[in-house]
Amino acid sequence: MTNQTLAADVVVIGGGAVGENLAGRTAASGLKTILIEKDLVGGECSYWACMPSKALLRPGTALAAARRVDGARQAATGALDREAVLARRTAFTSDWKDSSQVEWVRGAGIELLRGTARLAGRKRVEVATDEGTTAIEARHAVVLATGSTPSVPPVPGLDEVPFWGTREATAAREVPRSLLVLGGGVSGVELAQAFARLGSTVTLVARRGLLSAYPEPAQRLVEAGLRADGVDVRLHTATESVAREGEGVRAEFAAANDGGTSAAAVGPVSAERLLVATGRRPALAALGLEQVGLVPEELRTDATGLVAGVPGQWLYAVGDAAGKVLLTHQGKYEARAAGDAIAARAAGSLDGDKEPAPWSKYTATADERAVPSVVFTDPEVAMVGLTLEKARERGLDASATELPIAVAGSALHADGYDGWAQLVVDENRKVLLGATFAGPDVSELLHAATIAVVGEVPLERLWHAVPAYPTISEVWLRLLEEYGL
Repeated sequence: MTNQTLAADVVVIGGGAVGENLAGRTAASGLKTILIEKDLVGGECSYWACMPSKALLRPGTALAAARRVDGARQAATGALDREAVLARRTAFTSDWKDSSQVEWVRGAGIELLRGTARLAGRKRVEVATDEGTTAIEARHAVVLATGSTPSVPPVPGLDEVPFWGTREATAAREVPRSLLVLGGGVSGVELAQAFARLGSTVTLVARRGLLSAYPEPAQRLVEAGLRADGVDVRLHTATESVAREGEGVRAEFAAANDGGTSAAAVGPVSAERLLVATGRRPALAALGLEQVGLVPEELRTDATGLVAGVPGQWLYAVGDAAGKVLLTHQGKYEARAAGDAIAARAAGSLDGDKEPAPWSKYTATADERAVPSVVFTDPEVAMVGLTLEKARERGLDASATELPIAVAGSALHADGYDGWAQLVVDENRKVLLGATFAGPDVSELLHAATIAVVGEVPLERLWHAVPAYPTISEVWLRLLEEYGL
């Protein structure tokens, strides 16, 4: 067994998209950076989440879009080619090989170390590799970019039956005849629709409603889209137990008694495959946080990513590991801010005892006010900033203006286009706090809303941002008119 000690300016634990971004930032600033990854470089998003799930969804969405336009509908008469869809998905994951990502890391001047890392004390990391144990002393910073891990509910029998998590679902080599999905969050609804359109008989069970973080009209549109694809949607339904049944599983259900109104029966369901998609939590176990006096469940960071309660300002956490916003794009944003802050503190150009001002290049201020997210179902849901409920919980004088998406652009986009939009306004400052769009292809409306929220564009100025005709963006004009401008 080989044991060695290395030195670096910055050590990044976790080589997913977030860790790569931070390591690239610090290496570009001239800091010697070591990136540690025990699995594939590129992480969850590249191989088991964002990219493969959207690759599974896109062919069905494209076919459905053609069928919503008369003239194209007559040509779109076939079914999806399952093998071609799965092959295209596999191409986006590079067949679960990370050689191109490794090449990028090395080209960026980052040293890559394969192994399992844990904190061993102040600015010290130990890595178990195939050759032995490597200790690394960090001169300036250690960064936790370890992502998240699935949360498995305490359902009786679940530990005795084989089931898919999102990793197994997005990496599936064949389409099951039937699929039972537990979970009504983003992963649950996206994968339920993807497999339904690939030919599975799908049942989706949610203890509450679908997409509970999004406004109710958007939830209803997604539910209608799932049902139109043949998904048996059972809301406000608790999973009582699961058990093996032949080569598959059988689940028993009961009403959740959460005050919701269930439109579905709670009878048993048998399926060839079971997918558990009931959320994720920061992957902080076995990292040795106790070695520096931390409890994983209580980890907190400031806007630069610095972990609270660690003397000397050297430990950072970004992305899902920080537990603020479990979205890849937001984690990469946090990584850019933290990487720049680490470099500036190492150079002495940023006061280590003071948190930089909001909206500076060193702070992930948007985590609190302007997080964009998209649910890539058909119809899509795109949201940024605060919902009306969240705004009022913060004590803000907020109002909501909402409308169906019914403009010339949407009528041209699809026959019978069905969509919905909402703006949340700060009535004291007359700026946008949030926006939500639901409908086919609304994700392309989101960045304009994100800019308006981040830039705190006054509504009177936003009125002068004229939407091109005929596009779905014309709904912006209708919303501002409905508000009273």
